[in-house]
Amino acid sequence: MISRLWKKFLAVAWFLPGFLLWAAFPPMGEKMDVIFAIVPLMWLSRRADAKTSAKRWFQSGIFYWVATLSWMPAIVKNGGPWPLVVLGWAVLAAYCAAYFAAYGWLAAKAWAWARRKNEDVDEDVASGAPYWRRLVVIFLVEPVLWCGLELIRSRFFGGFAWNQLGVVLANTGFSLPASIGGVYLLSAIVILTSGTFVGIIERAWKPCESGFRNLRKFGSVETFAAAAVIVLIFWGADYLRPDRTMSEVKVALVQRNFPCCFSTERERENPIEVYERLLQNPAYMRPDLVVLPESAMCEFGPVDYSRAYGFAKWIINKTGAAVIAGGSRREDDKEYNSAALYQTNCTYQVYDKVHLVPFGEFIPGDKLITALQKLAPVGSCTPGELKTLEMEMPSKENSPAITIKLGVAICYEDTDSAQMRRLAEMGAQLLVFITNDSWFSHSIEAEQHAWQAVARAVETGLPVARVGNSGVTGTITYEGNASWLVDQNGRMLVDKPAAMCDRISVPATTDYDKTIYTRVGDKPLAILFLLLIMTMILVKYKDEYEKRRKLSM
Repeated sequence: MISRLWKKFLAVAWFLPGFLLWAAFPPMGEKMDVIFAIVPLMWLSRRADAKTSAKRWFQSGIFYWVATLSWMPAIVKNGGPWPLVVLGWAVLAAYCAAYFAAYGWLAAKAWAWARRKNEDVDEDVASGAPYWRRLVVIFLVEPVLWCGLELIRSRFFGGFAWNQLGVVLANTGFSLPASIGGVYLLSAIVILTSGTFVGIIERAWKPCESGFRNLRKFGSVETFAAAAVIVLIFWGADYLRPDRTMSEVKVALVQRNFPCCFSTERERENPIEVYERLLQNPAYMRPDLVVLPESAMCEFGPVDYSRAYGFAKWIINKTGAAVIAGGSRREDDKEYNSAALYQTNCTYQVYDKVHLVPFGEFIPGDKLITALQKLAPVGSCTPGELKTLEMEMPSKENSPAITIKLGVAICYEDTDSAQMRRLAEMGAQLLVFITNDSWFSHSIEAEQHAWQAVARAVETGLPVARVGNSGVTGTITYEGNASWLVDQNGRMLVDKPAAMCDRISVPATTDYDKTIYTRVGDKPLAILFLLLIMTMILVKYKDEYEKRRKLSM
């Protein structure tokens, strides 16, 4: 009976890593949990068969993703049909958990190879597997497998680059390595650190049962080597930090918090009166740029209509600053989710969103089967072309007039590290993130979303100005230091309209020293991951061939 109860307890206990991983992100934000959350699962992968390992990783993964995506049902109160919302929540959670299972299966296979004895040597010597194989798996296979799977999740099937392990490190202040290898290098550091803890547990538990020769004698080497590698990464990131000449831009961020679907109460609210109150203090600071969130122009018509331009002109006259605001527009019977930069010289430029949200801004295949377009909540949008917007800053206090290139991201484009890297390649000097989180109002989505932006700043080495409607608003330095609008208790201000003005240091020219990640991107990780998978396939088929050859003899 005790044995059965113990087995049932262990079956439930495998949800604990998923809980600890969830706790590392908002709403709990226990950031250091990320270091040891998956230690039990990594320990299991070293000892169990691939099927068991995959099952337990999926079990923890499904708990983690269901809890992490618990903000999705908030769409229901904004008009989303609850059966489809719940179905989408479950499918997305299962899809993301499948990557956990894939890692568990592949990692167990790698450890099975590492523990295998050399049959070509004397049996006395081959009492355990070669120790060098263990080091290969710890320092290469495990980090590359995890980060490669994160990369696939972030790029394929529309890309869902949400809450990579490295995002937690980016928000702890240990974000500098992202300038070399992006958020994925931070994830690799988490995996390497967790693997080191597993090694310590193995040596303290029963090292002779691990299957490796000399683990008791030389096992501590891997701990010190892992620490040395991590220190070297941080030292290299600091040594290779870009050297730039900086300029200063004053940016006002206005968070009005209008609902995603205008209610009767808000329809009676005069938006001009609201913005009059919100802009009072920022106008006194005489900013260079005023940023409004995504969909801010929806009350005034498409961003290229005269009414929207008239509203922008009113803000320009009040503050003396250029204005960025999000909205929609139509051209050649195509609908775009756009952001417009209205200049003080009576001109404007438009950026059309490139990375659209599947099942939100379009239904896959709706351009071929037009009937599907009716299912898209905001209409069937068309992706635009990636480009920067150029803000002309007039001369001030004997300083010549200059032009600042802005890289704009709308909605969850700010989770797309590849797109932000391309904007940096194009010479963007300031990243401007505008989002409308009111679809998920009164949920934790807004804070989770804001955490992603910190990684983008360090990856590109560019400062970020972020405005969220019913979201999180603030600025982030190129080193990853965030200044958010907060309430009196120090919590991110999400539910109340507010505004802030901040001085942001930006590269003085478009020809600035780019970060290594901006120049190289994810190619090294993609190549390593492909080579690793190909090697594992070749090893598998080599083993199959050897078995068949021996049977035929």
